[in-house]
This record gives sequence, C-alpha cells and structure tokens, in this order.
Amino acid sequence: MTTAIRIVVADDHPIVRAGIIGLLEAEAGLEVVGEAADGAEAVAVAASERPDLVLMDLRMPQLDGAAATARILAEVPGTRVLVLTTYETDDHILAAIEAGASGYLLKAAPQAEILAGIRAVAAGETVLAPSIAAKLVSRVRADAASVAAPAPALSRRELEVLRLVAEGRSNPEIARALFIGEATVKTHLLHVFEKLEVNDRTRAVTRAMELGII
Repeated sequence: MTTAIRIVVADDHPIVRAGIIGLLEAEAGLEVVGEAADGAEAVAVAASERPDLVLMDLRMPQLDGAAATARILAEVPGTRVLVLTTYETDDHILAAIEAGASGYLLKAAPQAEILAGIRAVAAGETVLAPSIAAKLVSRVRADAASVAAPAPALSRRELEVLRLVAEGRSNPEIARALFIGEATVKTHLLHVFEKLEVNDRTRAVTRAMELGII
C-alpha cells in the first residue's frame, strides 16, 4: 500500500482553509495532518508534524508565507512547500521562490491542477502556474537586459588622452603633454568616442565616469 502524502494547510481564512482541507481529504493518497491560520503557526505545526508538504498562503498574520516558508525549510529540511495563493505580483512570486518554495499555484486554478501540483511537488518536482511561469520569464529577461554591459577596454594612450580631456585640456595641449601630434590626439579621441558610443568630448568624459573608467 502506497504511503499517503502528509500535508499541512496554512491559510488565514477559515472558510478557504476548510475548503482546501475538504478537497484534499476527499482525494485518495493525500492526508491532512495539520492546519495553521498564520505563518508562525505554520512553522510550529510543520516542526511538530514533519509533513511531506505544506500548502502555504502568502498573506498571513504573524509571519507572511514567504518568511514562514524559509523558516520551515530551515527547521524541517525534508518538507516541501507549495504556495497556493490569490496573489501573483512579481514581488510575491520572487519572495516565495527565493524562500525556497517548490511550487506556486493560484487558488483560482482547477482542482485537478492543484491536486496534480501537490503530487508533483511531493515527488520532488517544481510546479508553476502558467501565468506565474510567464511572469518569471519576463522578469528574468528584464533583469538580464538591465545588467550593465562591461566597460569597453581603452588602450593606455586612449586613457591618457581622455583623462587630459577631463582636465579641460585642448587638443594642442594634450599633444604637447604626451609628445604626440594633434592628428594622433584626434585619432585617439575618435577611437574613444567609438568605444564609448558617444559623439563628443563632454559625453565621453561623463560616460567614462559612469563606467568607472576614469
């Protein structure tokens, strides 16, 4: 006989919590071993019952779902957490995933999807509602796009020219300071403009400062 999946249900709304428990208890292979009305109680019940899985709401008193998830995984390492909530903002999703939740489903999902998600998470899989997966993909892409590109590599001479430009020196003054011709100064500046993707001396200096080059 297959051992039932032992579950703790954490939700601060009594009617919602009772409905979830009723759904689970009517399903073969699932056993509700505890319930909690807030995050702190969820941690205590999980530590006492050591369930296979905690169904965790996010917005709860005492301790929110993400913080409770982190505490449970730290104190009861063998337990897995499946978030079941009505909230799907980026911050809620990331907080739950970063806390270690193995799944994130919405209460509006079909019952069959919720039950399948419970079994999948209990089996060691990760489960995300389609809308949640889409949000995560969008967030990852946005984060990747916002990562600053590495600073372009300027040659030693280009850096010398740029630093003198930053001091307010003119091309003839830079040429005399570096013992090179004015045409060579202009060539170095053109290379600097191209590498920094700018069109003038002022923007070259400010862009170099932004990138930490000078």
